[in-house]
Amino acid sequence: MLLNPLPLCSALWDPSQKGVCLGIIQFKRPQLSALRSYTLGLKFGHEQLQKGRPIILGTFLCASQRPKKSPSVKIQEARSQNVEAHSQNVDLPHRLPKKKKKPYPIPFEKIKQAAREDKKFAQFGIEKPLDPPKNGLLVPDLIPVAYEVVDAWKVLIKGLAQLLHIIPVNACSNCSEVHVAQTGHHIQDCLGSTSSTRRSFHSWIKGSINDVLVPIESYHLYDPFGRRIKHGTRFEYDRIPAVMELCIQAGLEIPDYPSRRRTKPIRMIGKRVIDRGGYVEEPKPWRSANPSSLVDLDTYGACGRFPPPTSSDVARIAQETMDAYEIVRLGVEKLMKKYTVKACGYCSEVHVGPWGHNAKLCGEFKHQWRDGKHGWQDAIVDEVFPPNYVWHVQDPKGPPLRGALKRFYGKAPAVVEVCMQAGAQIPSKYKPMMRLDIVVPESEEERLVA
Repeated sequence: MLLNPLPLCSALWDPSQKGVCLGIIQFKRPQLSALRSYTLGLKFGHEQLQKGRPIILGTFLCASQRPKKSPSVKIQEARSQNVEAHSQNVDLPHRLPKKKKKPYPIPFEKIKQAAREDKKFAQFGIEKPLDPPKNGLLVPDLIPVAYEVVDAWKVLIKGLAQLLHIIPVNACSNCSEVHVAQTGHHIQDCLGSTSSTRRSFHSWIKGSINDVLVPIESYHLYDPFGRRIKHGTRFEYDRIPAVMELCIQAGLEIPDYPSRRRTKPIRMIGKRVIDRGGYVEEPKPWRSANPSSLVDLDTYGACGRFPPPTSSDVARIAQETMDAYEIVRLGVEKLMKKYTVKACGYCSEVHVGPWGHNAKLCGEFKHQWRDGKHGWQDAIVDEVFPPNYVWHVQDPKGPPLRGALKRFYGKAPAVVEVCMQAGAQIPSKYKPMMRLDIVVPESEEERLVA
């Protein structure tokens, strides 16, 4: 089957005429994208054309061009087909090594190709074409999404604070491991500083809402395209949840944290901004901010602000919290498709804006070589709104999980696990990783497991 046939124009050929037929054949070059690779498909056919008595042999040439799929796309398609066919065999999320840089979310070849195009335009003095919000203007269609995310964020914090009064959460005091059950598990996978003295067993303490909903903060900027934050001026900027900063730059209006709304787009040549509308004096939010107005947007002290729910309201609150979690995650994903968010390739620092800040606060792998500066790259949703995977417990009041049966256990985001134990109906996309259809062997069968 031929796809996208090449346009071809030729002179008419009358088979009744004998001799040589002279004609003009014109080939038109199709308009193809420079960012995609193509393969040329040719097909030769030898047929007999009969019109009246003369029989004429003709050879026909047909050409087609179809986009060539990269190996990464083929692997993703194969994985998606495998997940649909065997939904119970989803691999558990793996931990990224600390002594290695995070992988780029965008292939490095595409990053270099885009940089070469920007450099080529800059050499000829051609302005870089920018669409909202890359040019500093808002995207009108995403303003309702920002308000929807904020409303769901408030419901999520309130619901988790109420559910944690009745759903026990355990956290390790030496690492970031979290376990949602009556007691902590006995899986030896602690990576804390004193794990060798405990044979990698966790040191469990009572967890809080910050262990379930990991707080990821970012600097609030009045003008994301203005002056960059330096190491010496980092205390002049407030740090707020990265989800809130993303919503503010997407059109959310909070009087205590204003943001500059441009009416004229910025202009850039290469990486240099030639017109940003001038510098505007940034207001000082800490001088006029009212802490009581922002208390619903922060997880600090949330469990003390909300009382425990009644037994009849637990299932309803759990379902509302589960729905709010999905709204926040879907909304953040929509906003990040348009608005730029940067993340450090070595640590958990996140910055919402077209480029990262210059604060020298990175202390991870090879930070001495970078003088403490962050290695900025494009962020993914899991870095702005981390899922924080925990082991799924089929019986929260049963015996603790054991390391010998670790391959029979599944995982789920901490919020999903808390809501499920509280009686919420979870989305089907989390069930394959939770391995709900796998029977865990009993204690007397443990020695028989190969």
